[in-house]
Amino acid sequence: MPDPSTLILMGLLLAAIGMVAGVIAGLLGVGGGIVLVPAFFYAFSALGYGSDQLMQVCLATSLATIIVTSIKSVRTHNKRGAVDWDILKGWAPWIAIGALLGVVAASGLKSVVLQGIFGCVGLIVGLYLAFGRENWRLGEDMPKGAPRGITGSIIGFLSVLMGIGGGSFGVPLMTLFNVPIHRAVATAAGFGLTIAAPSVIGFLFVPIADAPPFTLGAVNLPAFALVVAMTMITTTWGVKLAHAMDPKPLRRVFAIFIMVMALNMLRKALGY
Repeated sequence: MPDPSTLILMGLLLAAIGMVAGVIAGLLGVGGGIVLVPAFFYAFSALGYGSDQLMQVCLATSLATIIVTSIKSVRTHNKRGAVDWDILKGWAPWIAIGALLGVVAASGLKSVVLQGIFGCVGLIVGLYLAFGRENWRLGEDMPKGAPRGITGSIIGFLSVLMGIGGGSFGVPLMTLFNVPIHRAVATAAGFGLTIAAPSVIGFLFVPIADAPPFTLGAVNLPAFALVVAMTMITTTWGVKLAHAMDPKPLRRVFAIFIMVMALNMLRKALGY
């Protein structure tokens, strides 16, 4: 076990990260997971836990926090009438199926592979946030039938491999199909719950070798509790900011931040 001063330092760092992740989840609709996963990875690595399954712990713990964040975010957005329940109900079963398949895939992969996946997909997300335009369109209505099933399953699957909620994929998808941005952000919070709840249940039954202390299955309970305590406060701040200001300048700054983290994760995956 690391000395108490190291644990205190890591605790303070994770608390600060949790505050930022909550604001981001409410403000930009990209979910705090894209911040939490690398943060958990670097924190646990600094504490001396660097097994081949460390990324599973980071993914599962991030997704566990998203359950709480998503519930609070959906409730807050719903009070403003911003959640499109028809979209959410139609897409939720397919997203959940993809999420469960993601748990099966993630449980059999080494950390280095999951780091590479996070780095590649994170880079794509960052590029979209930096250069994507709200007026881009693929259609006037959300896909239905087989396209909805395939797309929803892919969203759930990739989100679990990234340890993120539905915003990073859901918000761009909905805006590309003519859903107003604030409605897309609000509805994507529901996507996050649909991804996180079944996947965390699955991760509770994934055994992890050399896990950080107090890890149940693949979920680290202290990190979960600490981050949730912060995001319960700051997600509401982010939602209020989303309805009160233009987040475009912040999106570009955050896009650069995501790309730097993604490139650093790729560097580690490649052994540099």
